[in-house]
Amino acid sequence: MSQTCAQQLLSLLEAYGVDTAFGIPGVHTVELYRALGQGRLQHVTPRHEQGAGFMADGYARASGKPAACFIITGPGMTNIATAMGQALADSVPMLVISSVNRRDTLGRGQGRLHEMPHQSQTLAGVSLFSHTLLDPAALPEVLSRAFAIFASARPGPVHIEIPLDVMAAPAPQAVTVPARTFPPAPAPAALEMAAEWLASAQRPLLLLGGGTAASPKAARRLVEHLDAPALTTINAKGVLGLDHPLDLGATASLPAARRLASQADVVVAIGTELGETDYDMYTDEGFRLDGRLIRIDIDPQQLGRNQAADLAILAEAGQAMNGLLEHLPAATRRDGAARTAAVRHELALADDPELAPYVPLYATLREVLPEAIVVGDSTGPVYAGNFLASLPAPRRWFNAATGFGTLGYGLPAALGAALAQPQHPVVALVGDGGLQFVLGELGTARDLGRAVAVVIWNNDGYDEIRRYMSMSEVPHLGVDLAAPDFKALATSYACRYRSVGDPSSLGQALAELGADASPLLIEVDASAWVAAL
Repeated sequence: MSQTCAQQLLSLLEAYGVDTAFGIPGVHTVELYRALGQGRLQHVTPRHEQGAGFMADGYARASGKPAACFIITGPGMTNIATAMGQALADSVPMLVISSVNRRDTLGRGQGRLHEMPHQSQTLAGVSLFSHTLLDPAALPEVLSRAFAIFASARPGPVHIEIPLDVMAAPAPQAVTVPARTFPPAPAPAALEMAAEWLASAQRPLLLLGGGTAASPKAARRLVEHLDAPALTTINAKGVLGLDHPLDLGATASLPAARRLASQADVVVAIGTELGETDYDMYTDEGFRLDGRLIRIDIDPQQLGRNQAADLAILAEAGQAMNGLLEHLPAATRRDGAARTAAVRHELALADDPELAPYVPLYATLREVLPEAIVVGDSTGPVYAGNFLASLPAPRRWFNAATGFGTLGYGLPAALGAALAQPQHPVVALVGDGGLQFVLGELGTARDLGRAVAVVIWNNDGYDEIRRYMSMSEVPHLGVDLAAPDFKALATSYACRYRSVGDPSSLGQALAELGADASPLLIEVDASAWVAAL
């Protein structure tokens, strides 16, 4: 029997290994839902399209593979645009399938339902490409382009919009097995040159970005072989494992780490854009590299941005790291652990008064839930955790306090992570202000029946902005918010609730997470917490 374009789309997604889709049904997407229940694709209904995008983002970061989003024309697409922007900034794969009005009505401004002029152009700014499918026969080709990017280039969101008449039209082709796609391998001559530079280096340094998250063994072997300190980006936290003696974490914005970077004679930056939110959080352009810089990236454009490279290698991070190891001579001791320890001593993160309130928070999380995936919003504890948290593996720590920097990310992204990695406990670390962007997703959490901990740092408003206003001598305006009654809210959504004010009570609450399969809201009274320390 022939398939409609919508039916063939679902078959192709399964052939590409997509197993989860997030979406809110609408009259413009009913053809997608006609056959959805007949296949293996799991469907999750968020309460807002932005939540759908954040869930797909969290799913991809935790699993390393893309999920799909099914979104209606017009308002559905403007709603998901913020989530696509966050995914684009952090190189997160996401396939967004939307409807659009009939082909014969496009661009005519007739005031039809959900009509948005130039919808594809609007979404092009938050996607790697946005394509309008005008012919059902072109669907396999367009999907092939999307998944080729996911597998072999710098990933990000891809948007495919399907007109209503095309979605219901017959698809002329049978589904075929997709071609296997491999990422680019490094040029042997480039590896030889890099190995030569590194063999003679006295003070090498590695900068490990999110591109290394898929290859933690290779990253660890390379760092140990070179006996070199390593700075990671936020999206690479955990790539060297827990408390590795050469790991300086995401501290590149801090003075001691910057001095180490400026003194290095050879720096290898792997899978990192060397961007502001990882290397220059104080926006003073103070991160400087005076030694030779070797850049390795899967995206040729990234090789020329932010810091000028002396040697630029276009390659997937894992292949490049393994290739370098094959070209390097025997390991040489360079006092890497001592250099790292000296910088850690100078950083003295646990004694920093700005970070001190959060040290027991992460000590408690580590003690009670050592295997947890922690997903954060843009909130004080998460900014601190980017410096403080040490993780046993990659894909266990990610948040919206980097890149696009949106609020409302933590809860829905945590739900996506819980679906992707059900064997791990998941903690959403959010502020009372950011959580109010997405309160409806507590309903999705209840529906999913996952024991996700939602730790709410309640400081009565947007405290990060409040403090920045104080530093800038700006009166506090618009930052003091009255939070809802989170206990009553938890009850209304059939979630468990605990109120805590110190590390001990937080530990007791977290220990209850696995007691049943319902979400657990833990409200931390920030003032009481600080007073108890």
